[in-house]
Amino acid sequence: MSHPWIEVLGLEQHPEGGWYRRTWTSPVQVTLEDGRVRPAATMIHFLLPAGESSAWHRVGSAETWLAHTGVVALEIAGTGDVPGDVVAHRVGVDLASGEEPQVLVPAGAWQRTVPTDGDALVSCVVSPGFDFADFELLD
Repeated sequence: MSHPWIEVLGLEQHPEGGWYRRTWTSPVQVTLEDGRVRPAATMIHFLLPAGESSAWHRVGSAETWLAHTGVVALEIAGTGDVPGDVVAHRVGVDLASGEEPQVLVPAGAWQRTVPTDGDALVSCVVSPGFDFADFELLD
């Protein structure tokens, strides 16, 4: 894939789809109920080029999507063993058309993005901080 923002932002391909780079890790550490230690929060840039999507996945922490440019069509589908009823969001900055500049994905909720016809750049803040050990990708 060749996209100018990939090089400019130093992004790499994400296993779920799209492109990302961690931009911040909190220096504060928290201990989870099961004794694992995580940063209090982490943040990434996430690029979803036109026509691309991400697979169903879930993260063990809450995740807040923050719009920068373009629109990400984000679906959230419960916390069961498999995705359930879908609630659709459009993460973007055109408030008059119903886009949302911030969307919260609860900890453990299934989520995916579906293709749109334009490039989109968002940031995601995860708290407690993201770790691939807490990431589940649906087959």
